[in-house]
Amino acid sequence: MSKKQPAWVNWTQYVALRTAISVLHSFSVQSTLSTAAGMGALFCRYHRRHLQRAIDNVTLSFPEWSAERVEQVALRSIQNMFQVVMVDAVVMPRLVTRSSWQRCLRVGHLQKTMERLIRNQPTIFITGHIGNWELLGYSLAVLGYPLYALARPLDNPLINDWVMGIREARGMRIITKWGAVPALQQVLRTGGRAAFIADQNAGGQGLFVPFFGRLASSYKSIGLLAMRYRVPIVAGFARRIGGRFDYDLHVGDIIRPEDWENHPDPLFYITARYNHAMEQAIRGAPEQYLWAHRRWKSRPHHERLGHPVPARLVAKLESLPWLTPAEIDRIVESSNEAARRHAVR
Repeated sequence: MSKKQPAWVNWTQYVALRTAISVLHSFSVQSTLSTAAGMGALFCRYHRRHLQRAIDNVTLSFPEWSAERVEQVALRSIQNMFQVVMVDAVVMPRLVTRSSWQRCLRVGHLQKTMERLIRNQPTIFITGHIGNWELLGYSLAVLGYPLYALARPLDNPLINDWVMGIREARGMRIITKWGAVPALQQVLRTGGRAAFIADQNAGGQGLFVPFFGRLASSYKSIGLLAMRYRVPIVAGFARRIGGRFDYDLHVGDIIRPEDWENHPDPLFYITARYNHAMEQAIRGAPEQYLWAHRRWKSRPHHERLGHPVPARLVAKLESLPWLTPAEIDRIVESSNEAARRHAVR
């Protein structure tokens, strides 16, 4: 947990943020989006390390791309982050209401999961830092299907309360990470809907599964909850259309209990499959993914020891039906190369 800040620092940050956003939102949404994109570009100019991290991640994820295309996508992804945080998150309560959501949301691709929503059946929703990661749960609440979302509290309590108020304005409920598991268990036990942002680095104790040709640490809790309560996992995303506050809400995959129950390692299968769903969604709009975050920071135990990929992990990779032999070879070689680098240190 971060060190507690003095009250005057909290108030200074809060007032500065609210003032800046008030000025920004005195203009039209479209012009504000353009301004936020410009601020993102300016940020990259003076904070090159964030852009460089995005460039490095895009390069490793799309090795066939030219350097020019890589940098363009990396820059645009940071601009999208500025637009989501500075514009979209603030205007959602005004633009996405029960009477106006049709003007900015396309929901036709949610049909595969609407039956569960209508019947109020327990479901786990996951999304990633793709498009607008704040919008999917918020929009479902506006449509009359509220859910409980897991979120990390912000360090500044004043900003945290303001942001949580925006998130919960239409019925979505936020569960903080501290003591979240019992609360989420109660939600699923009583037929509710739980939501996770599922592409965050889970540390050295996470479950390492394929993500863009490399092993990435993922939280075990999503799969464990699904297995314990036999509820499906719906991978959903909100993708921006045409650079405006217009979004296509769609489901990339639905992972049902019958899909994993006969698998030799159900938890590995579930975790790998929802990561695969996120990867497919990102490939559809790579400039809308948050490449600057440290998705691949933690490394599996064998790499840290300088050992090659264990045979049992190779067997697990081979059990995933969507991976081709060439893709498995790429994952194994990437991990072995990382292990060799650790071995020579």
